[in-house]
Amino acid sequence: MTERSFKGKTVVLTAGPTYEPIDPVRFIGNHSTGKMGYALAACFAARGANVQLISGPVSIKAEHQSINVTSVTTADEMYAAVKQLALEADILVYAAAVADYKPKVVADKKIKKSGNELTIELVKNVDIASALGKEKKEGQFSVGFALETHNESANAREKLQKKNLDMIVLNSLNDPGAGFKHDTNKVTIIEKDATTAFELKQKTAVAEDIVNLIWERING
Repeated sequence: MTERSFKGKTVVLTAGPTYEPIDPVRFIGNHSTGKMGYALAACFAARGANVQLISGPVSIKAEHQSINVTSVTTADEMYAAVKQLALEADILVYAAAVADYKPKVVADKKIKKSGNELTIELVKNVDIASALGKEKKEGQFSVGFALETHNESANAREKLQKKNLDMIVLNSLNDPGAGFKHDTNKVTIIEKDATTAFELKQKTAVAEDIVNLIWERING
């Protein structure tokens, strides 16, 4: 067992995108690969944690025996899975790139081409971290992620407060090599009274940095 052990701790962690169906063929989604979330899951498991990983559609697999994967597709499915497991969690990590909106009506048959325009009415999905932040029990430690393109620090700090998080991991699409589709990431971890910036690293190394800081906060 490595130093900074999470033995006896349960980590509930989300990863990957969500796909919100338009019809049986099409969906609204994003470019998340799940690599950051899966790297975190592997790091926690290697440190002795029991990891409950709720994953959107990805092409990678979790290999560690201490990682139990629940596969979901939509934001509603992810919320239901996380809510069911949240009470047993010591640590909650919201690393998934959940779609903010979904089609109000899902067609039961493929929508055929007709005319030059197609209007799809969207409704807001549940904000999983925010909803569960209202129900967070004493002693739970929760971590969110913020992928931003402008006003990065201000937007992340606002999410930290509104969602009742203990820390939020900020990455910016303005940083080369960070964000979706990369094996690397460059993050800044924002807490109520602290900000810690890291250089561009492999996502496996970024996961180590995040997990180390979580350990320090819950054992400090």
